[in-house]
Amino acid sequence: MTVPEGWEPGAFKARVDQVLHHFAAVEAAQLTSIDDSLGPVADAMETAVADGKRLRAAFCYWGWRAAGQPDSDALVRAAASMELVHAAAVVHDDLIDDSPLRHGRPTAHLALGEAVRKHPEPALAARSLAMLAGDLLMSMAGQLFVTSGLPAAYLGRARPLWAALARELIAGECLEILHTGSAAPDTAVSLKVVRYKTAKYTVEQPLLIGALLGGAGERLRAGCSAYGLPLGEAFQLRDDLLGLFGDPALTGKDGSDDVRGHRPTALLAETWRLAGEEDRERLRTLLSAGAETDKDTDTAPADAVRDVMRRLKAPDRIEAMITARVEEALHALDELALPGPAATALTGLAHSAAVRRS
Repeated sequence: MTVPEGWEPGAFKARVDQVLHHFAAVEAAQLTSIDDSLGPVADAMETAVADGKRLRAAFCYWGWRAAGQPDSDALVRAAASMELVHAAAVVHDDLIDDSPLRHGRPTAHLALGEAVRKHPEPALAARSLAMLAGDLLMSMAGQLFVTSGLPAAYLGRARPLWAALARELIAGECLEILHTGSAAPDTAVSLKVVRYKTAKYTVEQPLLIGALLGGAGERLRAGCSAYGLPLGEAFQLRDDLLGLFGDPALTGKDGSDDVRGHRPTALLAETWRLAGEEDRERLRTLLSAGAETDKDTDTAPADAVRDVMRRLKAPDRIEAMITARVEEALHALDELALPGPAATALTGLAHSAAVRRS
């Protein structure tokens, strides 16, 4: 199956899904051939790649096409490796945040609990298995990339960016941990977390990797960053809003996670910036209460934080930040004067990444 000149996201997603599901099934079989008891870990790995919007693969693909390259099955395989990076990051992130749900299903560290129910410390053992499943997914990403079928010379162009991708993704996760629970949330700090934890590996780096694989020159590489960074930030800012104000039936996530974890989101930081001393004291109380609630039964602190945010119009401020970043990305795209199909696809991807309900 090839991608026609008219961009069809559904057809591309199906193509990437086919690559990922086959690759994960082969890896699962090889893992369980070592020992049958590894079945639950193999299942967790396959579940982690089962769903997704496949935006990272799409950005990689259109970076390649923006460089003037034709459709390529080998490139689609290389692009699919971006989704394995994401799957690894998700498993680790859910573990770090102790999140209960992902795509409406129990997260890996909870799903693996049954496999270790007789372990002396079952919760710790399940978390350890999830960590290792995430490590395996990251290893698989590199393997799929280098065995994609692209010439070694092409792969060599993008190899340095792989190191940067891993380094910056880990830096962003570490920054979030280091600033979680801050007594005075700061928007600049939150936006730095957004940039390194999500924005770069979601849009900029996949796009750049695709462009580099395609032999992009300096101007196109600079344009990829000028488009990718603000759009990646818009993507995560939308995620922040959906995390608290989205419909859990659509997001597949627990809507109280960010409050319970007192995470340094831009939404919380903007709420803090807009708040007077009375509201700040209320936020301190609510965030402290949120950290102590039973995540399965008590959503009252999160509901109260939402009320404060709405009253101070913090969600409106985040919406304005999203709009400004999408406009910045689209302006950068216009400046590049790309081939029609790439320009059309990247324009559509900008809107679908920033305007969504899940």
